[in-house]
Amino acid sequence: MTGEIDLHVGKRLRRRRRLLGLTQQQLAESVGIRFQQIQKYECGANRVSASRLFELAESLDVPVQYFYEGLSRREGADEPEAVLAADILSQKETMDLIRAYYRLGERPRKRLLELAKSLEPGEPANDAA
Repeated sequence: MTGEIDLHVGKRLRRRRRLLGLTQQQLAESVGIRFQQIQKYECGANRVSASRLFELAESLDVPVQYFYEGLSRREGADEPEAVLAADILSQKETMDLIRAYYRLGERPRKRLLELAKSLEPGEPANDAA
């Protein structure tokens, strides 16, 4: 039976695969398994072994620790609880936006970021009446 950590690892796996624009089939082929196994990992139905996680990390060009980022720490731990908006990052629209952002040159990216920040709620309006 899988648990919360398995679900978290699966979500991180799906997020990274989508960010790179890979299909489940492409990722599966890169590590020598069937795409159905990737499906099971991503939904948390199957646990990912240590050796398979290492292979997936190499194929997705991330350190193994990537899959554990954002996990909540237990009460009493020395470091504060890590909080991630996992639902936001797993949405297709978010991934499309991130891909488009990184296809831009450095200057347009900075300008887009400035524009987005200027639209944040609570920012003073620039058009005085």
